[in-house]
Amino acid sequence: MESREIASLSIEPADIYLDEKRRLEGGEGEEGSQFIVALFEIPSSEMPEFYKREEEFNIVTVQAEDLGKRGKTNALACSRGSDEQFIEKWGRRHFEERYLANGISSIWNFKGKILPCRVYLRHCVLAVQKQGKSTLDDFLDNTYLFDRKTTIRKYLGENPEIMKEEPPSSLATRYNG
Repeated sequence: MESREIASLSIEPADIYLDEKRRLEGGEGEEGSQFIVALFEIPSSEMPEFYKREEEFNIVTVQAEDLGKRGKTNALACSRGSDEQFIEKWGRRHFEERYLANGISSIWNFKGKILPCRVYLRHCVLAVQKQGKSTLDDFLDNTYLFDRKTTIRKYLGENPEIMKEEPPSSLATRYNG
């Protein structure tokens, strides 16, 4: 908690980013946001575990275009949620036990600087690297920290040791990229 390296990764509606960009920089920002993601199938029998594992997110349906030119498809994505949505879905008691008891007063309205979990960020970068240079560049240049200004590329440039972080043994298989 002291390092504030507790963030994971989610999408958020472009208007949140654009409103923040306009507030900070002036100007209009860019409309029609796009970025490259990895699509993977989750067997229906594993969906309850998926929702449980991603409990803090608002799981939304988005339209994705297959770069392999197979057309567009609907997909699920982990989107920015809210504390209120979490409590409504999982209950106040669960929020208190999971977050408040660990010194986290808010999942989505965190005050001040919050940084990516180092081993998770490394895992994401390793996974994206396997998809090729254009996908890696897209991830590094279109994924931002909490401030919605600092790209992952810039952050890793300032903190290259992150790519040498090893996951704990309990996550070594899952977080190997």
